[in-house]
Amino acid sequence: MEGVFVESIEYCWPVLVAGQALFGSQLDWFFLAASILWRHKYVATLAYSLISPFLPAFIIGFLFVLYQPLRFLALLFDHTEPGPTDCGRPVFFKCQTTHRRVFPERHAFVYSYLVTGIPVSWKGQTGGMLSVETPRAPNMLGSLAPRGVRQVTWFEVNPEDHFQRGCANMGLREKLDVYLRSEGVEPTKYPYVYLITAPRILGYSFNPVSFWYMYNESKDLSAVICEVNNTFDERRVYLVYRNDTVPATRQLPNTSKGPVGPYGTHGRANGEPSTATFKIRNKWAKDFHVSPFNSRKGHYSIVASDPLGPNLDGFRRLDTTITLSSSKGHAKLVARLASLGEPLDPAKMSVLEKLGLLAGWGWIGLVTYPRIVREAAKLWFSRKLHVWYRPEPLGTNIGRRADVAEMELEGIFRQYLRCLVRRSPADIVVRYVPGGVDAPMETIRSPTAEETATGTNELELKVLTPAFYTRFVHYAHDFEAIFSEFRESCTISISNPDLLPRLVLKKSSPPVQVGSPIDYIYFKMIQNLRQRPSRIERPLRSSDGPKYKMTDQRVVDIRDFRLSSMDGYILSEATGETRKVYRAIVMRLFLAQHIALGSLGVLWLEGLILRGWFAWVLAAGMDSFVTIMASKIGMLLSAL
Repeated sequence: MEGVFVESIEYCWPVLVAGQALFGSQLDWFFLAASILWRHKYVATLAYSLISPFLPAFIIGFLFVLYQPLRFLALLFDHTEPGPTDCGRPVFFKCQTTHRRVFPERHAFVYSYLVTGIPVSWKGQTGGMLSVETPRAPNMLGSLAPRGVRQVTWFEVNPEDHFQRGCANMGLREKLDVYLRSEGVEPTKYPYVYLITAPRILGYSFNPVSFWYMYNESKDLSAVICEVNNTFDERRVYLVYRNDTVPATRQLPNTSKGPVGPYGTHGRANGEPSTATFKIRNKWAKDFHVSPFNSRKGHYSIVASDPLGPNLDGFRRLDTTITLSSSKGHAKLVARLASLGEPLDPAKMSVLEKLGLLAGWGWIGLVTYPRIVREAAKLWFSRKLHVWYRPEPLGTNIGRRADVAEMELEGIFRQYLRCLVRRSPADIVVRYVPGGVDAPMETIRSPTAEETATGTNELELKVLTPAFYTRFVHYAHDFEAIFSEFRESCTISISNPDLLPRLVLKKSSPPVQVGSPIDYIYFKMIQNLRQRPSRIERPLRSSDGPKYKMTDQRVVDIRDFRLSSMDGYILSEATGETRKVYRAIVMRLFLAQHIALGSLGVLWLEGLILRGWFAWVLAAGMDSFVTIMASKIGMLLSAL
C-alpha cells in the first residue's frame, strides 16, 4: 500500500512542491531537506563541496555570536558606581528562605535564595552586575543573541515584572505611583521606597514575592507592599500598613564599639544614639490562589523588619516572616526570608567575588520553579494532601500573560468592541481594561455620548484572564458570550451589567456576503465546528466530586448557528490582514477542540508529525530526480 502511494508521488511531486512553495513554511522546507539528506547521504558531501568556499563567512558569523558571552565576561572588571540615591544603595542579599507547613500535615524545607535591594528611584547600572531601567545599547550583534543576554549586566530588575501589565514605557516609580493612586493613596506620602526582589539572570526570573518598603517624609517605615506571584503567572499586590498601635521608632543607646562593617547594624560612633525601627506587624485577608494545597480563604499576617539603617543609610538585617492562617484562625504555613551576612555592593566587589556570586548563587533563580514543583510532589505523593484546582482570578488579581493566540484575538476584540459602541444608539461610555497583554486600557464613547458629553451611563469591562478572548469566539451570540463569561465562568468583570443590552444585541447579525472563496471555505468550517464552551467550574478539591452529575443525555443547541456577529464584523469591516489572522486562529482553536483535547500545543504537535511524514513521503517520491540531479552536479564540479 505504501509502495503504491510513493509510486504515485513520483508523478505528481512537482505539483506538491509548488503547493509547498505557495502555502508551506520554512519548517516544511527544513523537513524536506532533512529527509532528502537522510535518504541520499552522498548529497551531504556534495552540499559541503558547494558551501566550503563560504566557510570563512560562517566562521565570522560564529565569532559575532560569541561576542555576547565575551561581553558578559568583560563586565566582571566593571566597577561603575551607582551614583547618589535617596535611600540605601543597590546591593545583593544572600538569603535563606524557610517554609514550614504545620497544618493539616507537617512539612518543611530550607533553600538558599538570592535577592537584590534597590532604591526605586534609582536607574542605571552598578559594577557590571546589576542594572535597572538601563537602555540596551543598539548594536548590530544584539539581534544575533537570545533576548535574555541582551541586557547590559548579569542581573537586571525589569519594571515589566512588577505591578500591572500593559505599561511597557513606565519605570518602577511610575508603576508604583499608578498602583498607589488606584488604592486611593497619594504617592507623595511615600517619597522613599526600597525594593527587595529576585532579579533576572540573563533574562530569566521566577519571583514568588517582592517587598516594597515604603518610608514617609520623616524616613520612618510606614507600609510595605507584598507583590505575590504564583506558578500560573498570576499576580496579587497587597498594600500593608504599619499597625499604628505600636510606635514606629524608639531611641536606644548604642552599645557597640564603633561601626560594624560598611553596612553594619549601627554605623555610628560609640556613645551616639541610634534609631532602631520597629517591625511592621499586620494582617490581611487572602483572596489569591498561590498553593494548590490551600484554598483562597483565610488571611496572612506579616512581621517585616526595616532593612535600611538610620536615616535610610546603611543596612540592617533583612528578615520578613509571613504566616498563612485558615479562616478559623489556625496557622497553616509559615514562610520566612532572612539575609545571611552582609549585603554585597556590586561596585565594590572584586572579580573573584563576582565569580563566586555567579557560581554559588547565580543559578538559584533558575531552579526556584523546579524546587517548588519538587516540594509540591512530596506533599501530593507523601503527605496525600487535597489539591485545590486553580480558580480564575478575581478582580483584585492580575491575570497571567496572554499566549500568542490570545494576544492576536485581544487586538481584534478591541476593534470589535469599538464597533459595538459606535453602533449603539444609547448614551454609553465603555471603559475597557484588557487582560494579559501589554496594551493600555481604553475609554470608548458612543456617538450619543460624544454629543452629550455627560458620561452618566458608564460601563467598565475588565478582562480578568486572557482565556476570555479564546472563549468569546466560541459563542455564536454576543449577549450570551458576555453574560455567560461574566456570571458563570467569571473571566470578565462588568461594573454595570444592566447596561449590557444597550451595548450588545440579543439577536444574531444579519447575513453577510462572503466575497472570497477562501473566506467562504474558512467561515463555513468555522460555522460547522463552533460549539459553546463549557463553563469554568469554581474551586473544587481533588477529593470532591463534580458539582453537576454526569448523565447520558446530551444538551443540543437548536438555535440558528450561522456566523456570529464578530464573524460578520470581520468579513464586512476588518482589513484583509485582520481577516486572515482571525480565521486562522479561530480555525486552529476549533480544530484543537475536536481533535487535540482543546490544546493548541497538542494541535501543533500533531501538525508537526503530519508535516514530517509528508516531507518524508515527498522525499521518497523525489528519489529518482534527486539521484539524477546529484550526479549531474557532481560531474559539473569535477569538470570545474
